[in-house]
Amino acid sequence: MKKRALTITVVANMTSNYSEGLGNIASVQKVFRNRKVYTIRSRESLKNALMVQAGMYEDLQTEIDKATQKLVTEELNAATCRALEGGYMSTKGTTYVRKSSIYLTDAISCESFVNETRFHNNLYLAGNYAQANGLNIQNDAGKVGLMPYQYEYDKSLKVYSLTIDLEMVGKDDNFHAEAEKEEKAARVNAILDAVEFLSLVVKGNLDNAEPVLIVGGISDRKTHYFENAVHVIEDKLEISQDLKDKLAKGYSCGLMQGKIFANEQEIIEELSPVTITEFFSRLKDEVNLYYEV
Repeated sequence: MKKRALTITVVANMTSNYSEGLGNIASVQKVFRNRKVYTIRSRESLKNALMVQAGMYEDLQTEIDKATQKLVTEELNAATCRALEGGYMSTKGTTYVRKSSIYLTDAISCESFVNETRFHNNLYLAGNYAQANGLNIQNDAGKVGLMPYQYEYDKSLKVYSLTIDLEMVGKDDNFHAEAEKEEKAARVNAILDAVEFLSLVVKGNLDNAEPVLIVGGISDRKTHYFENAVHVIEDKLEISQDLKDKLAKGYSCGLMQGKIFANEQEIIEELSPVTITEFFSRLKDEVNLYYEV
């Protein structure tokens, strides 16, 4: 069968993103499954981070037509504008809809949530203001803006999947436009670079979210092929027969060695992984081969 998609499933040590706050308390996003609560980085947050870091939003233009939306014209479409590769709906005049060629799942924690609350305040800033204005920080707490706050903190191994429809990249049927094959390959490889070196800024802190384990490759199926086969239980990758059977169908595995997984030696013996760097190098070569560049 003709290969038509790129699919990977990633295990990364990353923080969760935040949902609605209550007063001065910020809580991380969570999902309920298997009768337990798990923290997540939502697919929307993850996709935005990847698109930004890949440089795909550098040519983004927006407009307001009741709602803020991406600017789309006959000249500015998914073939000519990388920012529109992630999909759009334009309601100005004729309504145009172009689905994304890039699909993600939520990054869901491998362990159920244990609340770790962090407490902070702006004591130094409040004290600086008090000193400059002749106020007493204890007696005039409200006037100097003294404010304690707290937030839930979570950084843990999370699993997410990414699938790219290679046939759809660079095409915009709304305007019968299509990018050159070199541009298509560059877009896909830019996303792969972002996955390989993903870095997030959360609550002012730098978060290295690069993969510590990754499986996948070029596929004939447009689906998250490894989504149901990659599981981490108590710091151990579950090496099931299903996972090995899927990998045997022309896919690869990459591992960052360093005792991140308690069963690292078993992973090496059973799955024969390459390094993370080598995995991405090979995958980008396959992308270039697919687009014949």
